[in-house]
Amino acid sequence: MNGLRQDIQRSRLLITPPCSKVLSTIAVMLMLSACQSQKPATQLKIGTLLPVTGDLAQYGSSMQDSARLLVDTVNQCGGVLGQSVELIAEDDQTEPAAGASAMTKLAEVDRVAGVVGAASSAVSSAAVDIAVRNQIVMISPSSTSPTFTERSRNGDFQGFWFRTAPPDTFQGEALAKLAQAQGLKSVAILAVNNDYGNGLIAAFIPAFESLGGTVINREKPVRYPPDASVFNSEVGAAFKDQPDAVLLIAYPETGSLIMKTAYQQGVLGKKTKVLATDGMKEPNIATTIGKNSQGQYIAVGLLGTAASAGGPGLNSLQTTYQARFKREPKIYDPNTWDAAALLVLAAESAQSPTGSAIKEKMLEVANSPGETVTDVCQALTLVRAGKSINYQGASGSVDLNNLGDVTGSYDIWTIAPDGKLQVVGAIAVTGK
Repeated sequence: MNGLRQDIQRSRLLITPPCSKVLSTIAVMLMLSACQSQKPATQLKIGTLLPVTGDLAQYGSSMQDSARLLVDTVNQCGGVLGQSVELIAEDDQTEPAAGASAMTKLAEVDRVAGVVGAASSAVSSAAVDIAVRNQIVMISPSSTSPTFTERSRNGDFQGFWFRTAPPDTFQGEALAKLAQAQGLKSVAILAVNNDYGNGLIAAFIPAFESLGGTVINREKPVRYPPDASVFNSEVGAAFKDQPDAVLLIAYPETGSLIMKTAYQQGVLGKKTKVLATDGMKEPNIATTIGKNSQGQYIAVGLLGTAASAGGPGLNSLQTTYQARFKREPKIYDPNTWDAAALLVLAAESAQSPTGSAIKEKMLEVANSPGETVTDVCQALTLVRAGKSINYQGASGSVDLNNLGDVTGSYDIWTIAPDGKLQVVGAIAVTGK
């Protein structure tokens, strides 16, 4: 028994030093790991919050491609802060609740510094407070509700909100001018009941009335729920007094059903014209709406406005986009490209991949003074060299004000007899 105890004691003496060394080594490794984990991240992570499904899927998938193309282009010319940019995509489903959930993931799980999106104003409204709370820069390519201007003026966004499409106060003016140019004296409104629709209603009525027009249902515009699928009563109410035009504020999925319903009720092609907004400017909208019994497109003559996408970088984007995807970019693809470009340029200028640092440089890289540049890789080279830039985008000059808004002109678009969407003019807006 005593011999066994002695053997055990000798064994303990023999193994103690190595164990101590191992434990010490582990402790050092844990300390090093803890120190390393405290180092600030140097890789820029940005997210997209775009509608790959839902009512705006016709736009969202293409917008997602534009954001991916911009990030791939940037990564091929050196990335940001010496590393590749990571892009994390989320589908907001064109639903505010889904958008809020996706933004929470981007903020709390993925820990992105900036987000390109959302497309819908309603989704952006549901997500922006989450972004601000987590100090994430949110820049929308197409959320146009005037609500964001007012909230920004009130200080709600703390400088974390921007957009590369002008607010609906500008489009309201463009629509009013278009109606006047068409000789339209009376207009009824039929609109989706969300931030987008209500914002345009509020912008159009005073603009049209200031030009001498009358909105016959100004006290009670016809509104429909975003998830509606039957529109018999809404169409009947909008057309019943035979106004010179019905202003249709809608997205492609529901807007096409409304146009079909109007055709079925026999109110198209008569006294009342249909004016539409940017939400209906989709290249295949005539096909989606369909043809009449004579084989003609129902949508022929549909007339609308949409923010112009005619910046100095547009031709280059079109060439790059066509080569990559074998198709033309859609209406808000240039705005998406520019939104992502401003995020990466601001991060490089700030020398930091954090939202709080990026927001401080957004106006600096977007506005004059600075060397005018349209190519994002050239812009990054200039910024790395310590030079000031004035990025001129594919969607326009992308000059931003301190409320996060961008100004711009508006295209006049229509549907030709062959079903193709054509831009037939432009309207200058002052935003005043």
